[in-house]
Amino acid sequence: MTSRMPSVPGDLTRLGFADSRRALDLLADPVLAPLVHDRERVEAEGLAVSLSRVADPDQALLALVRLMESVRAPAHDPVRAELVTALSQPGRSRDRLFAVLGASTALGDHLVARPEHWSAVTNAFPLEVEERIDLLVGAVTSPAGGTSPEDALRIEYRRQLLGIAALDVSRPEPQARLPETAAALADLAEAALEAGLTIARSAVGDEADTCRFAVIGMGKTGGRELNYISDVDVIFVAEPAEGVEEDAALAVATDLATRLIRICSTQTAAGALWQVDPALRPEGKNGPLVRTLESHVSYYERWAKTWEFQALLKARPVAGDRALGRAYVEAVAPFVWSAASRENFVEDVQTMRRRVEENVPAGEADRQIKLGPGGLRDVEFSVQLLQLVHGRADRSLRSGTTLTALSALSQGGYVGREDAHTLETAYRLLRTLEHRIQLHRMRRTHLMPTAPADLRRLGRALGHQRDPEDSVVAQWRTAAREVRRLHQRIFYRPLLSAVARLGPDEVRLTPEAARERLAALGFRDPKGALRHLEALSDGVSRRAAIQRQLLPVMLGWFADEADPDAGLLAFRRISDELGTTPWFLRLLRDEGSAAERLAHTLGRSRYAAELLEQGPESVQFLGDTNGLRPRSRDDVQGRMRAAARRKDAPEQAVLAARAVRRSELFRLAVASLLGHLTLDDLGRALADVNGALIDVTLDVVLEGVEAQSGEPPLSRHLVVGMGRLGGGEAAFGSDADVLFVHDPRDGVDGRAAQEQALEVVKELIRLLGLAAPDPRLEVDAGLRPEGKNGPLTRSLESYRAYYERWSLVWESQALLRAAPVAGDRDLGSDFLELIDPLRWPEGGLDAGQIREIRTLKARMESERLPRGADRKAHFKLGHGGLSDVEWCAQILQLQHAHAHEGLRTTSTLGALAAAEAAGLLDAEDATALAESWRLASQMRNAGLLSRGRPVDSVPSDLRDADGMARIMGLPPRSGQELANRYRRVARRARHAAEKVFYGDAT
Repeated sequence: MTSRMPSVPGDLTRLGFADSRRALDLLADPVLAPLVHDRERVEAEGLAVSLSRVADPDQALLALVRLMESVRAPAHDPVRAELVTALSQPGRSRDRLFAVLGASTALGDHLVARPEHWSAVTNAFPLEVEERIDLLVGAVTSPAGGTSPEDALRIEYRRQLLGIAALDVSRPEPQARLPETAAALADLAEAALEAGLTIARSAVGDEADTCRFAVIGMGKTGGRELNYISDVDVIFVAEPAEGVEEDAALAVATDLATRLIRICSTQTAAGALWQVDPALRPEGKNGPLVRTLESHVSYYERWAKTWEFQALLKARPVAGDRALGRAYVEAVAPFVWSAASRENFVEDVQTMRRRVEENVPAGEADRQIKLGPGGLRDVEFSVQLLQLVHGRADRSLRSGTTLTALSALSQGGYVGREDAHTLETAYRLLRTLEHRIQLHRMRRTHLMPTAPADLRRLGRALGHQRDPEDSVVAQWRTAAREVRRLHQRIFYRPLLSAVARLGPDEVRLTPEAARERLAALGFRDPKGALRHLEALSDGVSRRAAIQRQLLPVMLGWFADEADPDAGLLAFRRISDELGTTPWFLRLLRDEGSAAERLAHTLGRSRYAAELLEQGPESVQFLGDTNGLRPRSRDDVQGRMRAAARRKDAPEQAVLAARAVRRSELFRLAVASLLGHLTLDDLGRALADVNGALIDVTLDVVLEGVEAQSGEPPLSRHLVVGMGRLGGGEAAFGSDADVLFVHDPRDGVDGRAAQEQALEVVKELIRLLGLAAPDPRLEVDAGLRPEGKNGPLTRSLESYRAYYERWSLVWESQALLRAAPVAGDRDLGSDFLELIDPLRWPEGGLDAGQIREIRTLKARMESERLPRGADRKAHFKLGHGGLSDVEWCAQILQLQHAHAHEGLRTTSTLGALAAAEAAGLLDAEDATALAESWRLASQMRNAGLLSRGRPVDSVPSDLRDADGMARIMGLPPRSGQELANRYRRVARRARHAAEKVFYGDAT
């Protein structure tokens, strides 16, 4: 197949040339004639087509013309002949040379100056570091043509650099070759240091033998991940030869180090290598340039800062006495892998990263590939922090190479596979961008260019043929966003700080160390706990590996609570249920404080543990920053309704809605345990959840009635909340005190409506009481007219007739906390309009009604208090308990609400506050009553959360009391203090209640 040589600018534009007219002139330059066999008829692989594949075709073409001009001189005849032969045919030689010329003006200039080096490009192949050292040392020991050893070093270095660049830029996927390129650059730097040291030794003469001298590579040199242009970070270590004084040996070693720095860093006619930077040595620039091994160790033992141990992670011998270099690395390794145990280690590393970021000039922050947000340092710091924390116990993490370490972290379960892949892909991209930017002019920079020509070349170098400028910027920014997101999640992972605070034996969690630690932490059954640990962490699975990270820390969190054994047991059960679910352990490892929250929750609350065991998927709440915020009534009800609609049978529909309630109860339990909810907010949220379930269940029942009969229900239906449900003061484990109301539709027979309404109510109660793996909502209609002897449901008119003729004062009292919670809203408004005059009677109570209420209260205290219960300790019926406070508030409401609108509330505390504001209750009594009500309510909730069952009195068992105290935010072993506090508060409330309820205040 043949094609014409491009003859018009448009042809070249389509091939990717930016300045097509100049390119056309250059292609016609006679100097290129030997490369084309037929000016009119050439193979499709012609010069222009070959050049079109490189990063910058215009740059490559100009450099090619200059290169061919440079070999015109007779002295270069052999070079010219070989070059023409290599370039006149399509193939690897032409592709490699054009790729280098299109990627780097600096390397193009070098080839023009030394055209004999063209074969280093076309014949490039990977070299081992020993081969590179031999070539460079050979060049400096036998320099050609009167060249100085220093210039010989630079010339041979640049020749080898051409080969590395040729292999790099001629590959279609540059990111894939990045590790090999970076390692080759580091090996070349290592060889250059060895050759430079050879020159330095020659200059020092025989005195060089008075010391053993080693160069330790640090940073990217040490990690074998060097850039094209980068400072080479080093540390120098020396030891006196046998029989030589230390001071004399160090003086010679310092001379060697100084010469080596100058040899590598000085610019000469043959160019420069790079700056040798020894600033990472002990005491930095203020410290001696060279130290003995013992001096290094002494410094690291006594004075080194956290960042210095982090820097040593990449240390490796790169030149000089390799045995001494290995001894140095072995000597400092224990400091590196114990650094995480230092006080505030993780916080120090995090602070250092922030400081690096803050020091980026403002004008460069948005262009920084290396130091800015989402840059290379984000990846490197994240990887290094994980290495230093977990590498104490896992030797597989001890690599100085970022990508190797990242792979090990992924394999060990310290980073999720997907996250590790995202970080690796982004890191390869960022480093490739950095390489291509530096390679262009061989200048040290880490900034994304802004010039369109530079962005175009960069985009084409990464394979973007369409809109390369915009495409490469978009690719970079996407990678930076992903890096930043993962860095923030991994680098500031709370688990890291917790793991770092553990000792080495605690991190490893060997059976012996675990058994001792369990006993020391206060587990009551260390042997049983050890069995749980072994079941969770034994084996080589990824699941076991992540558990081995989590458990050493979680043991301490369990032990912070009153029942660590129960917490660990619950964690095992949940792990057994969810351990094979991909997100579960990843959530605990990666997401905020999820693991800590879970441990404290399970060790603190059997109620929450049982909820989680029944619905383990709810653990996801712990990783969401908004996961512990109560949902609105509408939101909860919407979720319940959606879950119910996915089921066909009424039983399954209601059980699905109840499962939503269970997850909401867990959310509220954890929020309460962690102190995120006030008592008032908790009471309202629990009432909303229970009300939503009743509402959805009523809908299910009514839909069933309509489906069965083919007609709409005969009545509108309403469920009225009473007691704590109506008052928005629900507690964990509260029953649902309710009234059922219906209102027959026009023209419907009242008896038929009553019969159907009764069936609706019975079905609602049945469905809510079905046995299932979630707490039942017990419905109690005992406060209805005539109590348990009256019908379960009445029509609105029946209620009206009853209240007009038969209502007793206790029923008016019960209605004080009545509020619609489910069903027809208009019917709810009608019902409230009916009962308002009863609960806020005009003129208040007469003397007989007050005596009736007092008599009823006294009888309740004597009859309903459980046998053997302590009147001073019972939360509800005891002296100063909930009943005392609520009856005080309610008698004030019944007596004065007609005159004081603030008393027309279903809230107990709201009524007390309104009574105080109205001058009906003095401040001291109001405070005493409110404090007792709050404390009793908190302790009842804490008791149920702690033990998983209702607790009606101050526990006599101090362990139970301590569990309640811990939930209420008190320190360990505060159970007795809490019990004493309750008795004091209740005693003051009882005194106030006797004055308010039995005195003249009413």
